[in-house]
Amino acid sequence: MSRFNSMSRRGLYRSRNGVILGVFRGLADYFDFSVFWIRAIAVILFIFTGFWPVVGIYLLAALLMKSDPAKSAATGSNPRDNSRYHCMRNDAAERMKRKWKHLEKRLNRMEDKATSREYDWNRRFHGYK
Repeated sequence: MSRFNSMSRRGLYRSRNGVILGVFRGLADYFDFSVFWIRAIAVILFIFTGFWPVVGIYLLAALLMKSDPAKSAATGSNPRDNSRYHCMRNDAAERMKRKWKHLEKRLNRMEDKATSREYDWNRRFHGYK
């Protein structure tokens, strides 16, 4: 009975964690089946009916089914509940750190070049400003 209550609250969506387009995982989540069995049935249908019917229905389902809605990080009481958003935040912080280090290295190289004796000699003798 709990399965039917969860189906009424949650619509049929393509999963963001699917292998190709998330159709089979979305169906498995909606009907509360193992994704293995959904894929096994699709392979059996593929063997008996051929390439085009199964692939055509799969692509049609991928086009018609909406993608699983993203949850905002503010909706959860604990930000670590949704590890995907936690990882995205950590990745963004790491990218910012790498970018800052790269900019700092560039600035140090420019300062070293501008304060070197060679730069001073070239500026004096060749008229660099």
